[in-house]
Amino acid sequence: MLFPTVEFAIFFPVVLALSWLLMPRQKLWKPYIIIASYVFYAAANPKFCLLLAGITLGNQAAAKLIAAAGNERRRKWITGVAVGLDLALLGVFKYYAFFVQDWADLLDSFHLGAPLPLLTIALPIGVSFFVFQAITYVVDVKRGDAEPASTTDVAIYLSFFPHLVAGPIVRASEFLPQLKAPRDPNKVAVGAGLALVGLGIIKKVLIADYLARVLVDPVFAVPQAYAAPDALLAAYGYAVQIYCDFSGYTDIAIGLALLMGFIFPQNFNRPYRATGFRDFWRRWHMTLSRFLRDYLYIPLGGSRGSRLFTYRNLMITMILGGLWHGAAWTFVLWGAFQGGALVAEHALDGRIGRRTPTWLRWFFTFNLVTFAWILFRSQSLGLFWDYLGRFLVSGPATLYTLPVILAIVVVIGVQLLPEKPMERLQVRLEQLNPALLAVMLAATILVVGATVPSQGVPPFIYFQF
Repeated sequence: MLFPTVEFAIFFPVVLALSWLLMPRQKLWKPYIIIASYVFYAAANPKFCLLLAGITLGNQAAAKLIAAAGNERRRKWITGVAVGLDLALLGVFKYYAFFVQDWADLLDSFHLGAPLPLLTIALPIGVSFFVFQAITYVVDVKRGDAEPASTTDVAIYLSFFPHLVAGPIVRASEFLPQLKAPRDPNKVAVGAGLALVGLGIIKKVLIADYLARVLVDPVFAVPQAYAAPDALLAAYGYAVQIYCDFSGYTDIAIGLALLMGFIFPQNFNRPYRATGFRDFWRRWHMTLSRFLRDYLYIPLGGSRGSRLFTYRNLMITMILGGLWHGAAWTFVLWGAFQGGALVAEHALDGRIGRRTPTWLRWFFTFNLVTFAWILFRSQSLGLFWDYLGRFLVSGPATLYTLPVILAIVVVIGVQLLPEKPMERLQVRLEQLNPALLAVMLAATILVVGATVPSQGVPPFIYFQF
């Protein structure tokens, strides 16, 4: 079930009204919100609910065993098995066909047979997100950052519909404590929630989907049909599209959670004002960045060692982070590019980086990030090379229209404005009368809805990950 759809517009007000009514009664509210979340997830495929329930019960059993273990060695062993099973399950659903096909192609190149059977396995929506959240639960319990919760609380944590299908990745230690006391409907941040939902809808439907429809999708589908000016514009267009699409989803998710009395961590902080790749990853998909840092990079050894040791850990982390996005070599190479950029920054830091003007560091960072998005968006390596080849082809600029240019310039330009005035503007908006904000949100939905084509709202980009 997509957020900006008629189905969700019916689903959420009903769920919210009953949620506020039941909030003071935890024994009724908790099973109710689990049922509501599973109904939300079942709209995609009811069979996926069995997977979600299985992951919930399996990781809850592991957390209980970890808490009851008498020594650290046993705790590590149980944690390792639980995380290994989570990753194995994720691997089967996301990567089995990818690796089997590549293995079969390799064997065929040597005229060898007997490859593994190539099975068609449906990818459950959101599996990458709720598996990672399950991992944070068992690891946080092992580290002592979270106590084993009741099975009901863990079920709410993993299935809570605002973050179920595309994040943000909320840690167990952040979410579970919020379930200890009943939510107070009188203390719900209604203004902030409504403002974020409205902003997210504008980003997703009015900007991201528009750019995809008139610019990005046509050029990336058949790059050979376009010359350098259009290829360049589409690259910048995709940088704006993926930001507005994913940050728009995050805004809606955080806003919905606020309306239900829960606080999610921030996931984006003006990433296109970054002046380096380390800065970029502190601003882009922040919950994934810190997951990779705290649950992969630091356990690998982090920067506790030689420079080469640090560089190795950075490359492993970012390549696996790229692979997390999908089973394709384009994602693997995108992750390698990000890792190589981080390694280069570490190597040059103190020599060139700090003496380079801020505007120049921003210019190089933004354009290198945009270049990497071409690899990320390309359906295959062949199309990626075809796309790069178009930069050498002169020709007319056929896709330059005022709405397209305006959308790209405004989205990037707003991120470059001074931060404090923009933050004050956001706070003032969130402090408006909730009734007025509700009217503004309704008007936004009507206006934005008028721009939706007959085929409806396309899925969020990160639904496929």
